[in-house]
Amino acid sequence: MTNKRRGFIDIELDRPRQLRYTLNAFAEIEERLGVPLAELGNIKLGMKTVRTILWAGLLHEDISITEEEVGDMVGFEKLEYVQRKIAEAFEVATGKKE
Repeated sequence: MTNKRRGFIDIELDRPRQLRYTLNAFAEIEERLGVPLAELGNIKLGMKTVRTILWAGLLHEDISITEEEVGDMVGFEKLEYVQRKIAEAFEVATGKKE
């Protein structure tokens, strides 16, 4: 169940999951993408970028999950849905609208 006060956003992938962007998730995103979080809005969101951001938001559920496993959960037809869920989870985590 979505719990926005705790930062959880429901998302349907291979099964029901929850996105949550914590300090650790944001640090992983910065490290993998090579840009500070504040500059994330200035980069083009290619497939690898979306996959990395989605992966980081799922780490709280399973620290051993890989980006490739996450990528296998999303077909092209779900890409827009996934991006909307990521934006919602970012908004909840940062208290800002993207």
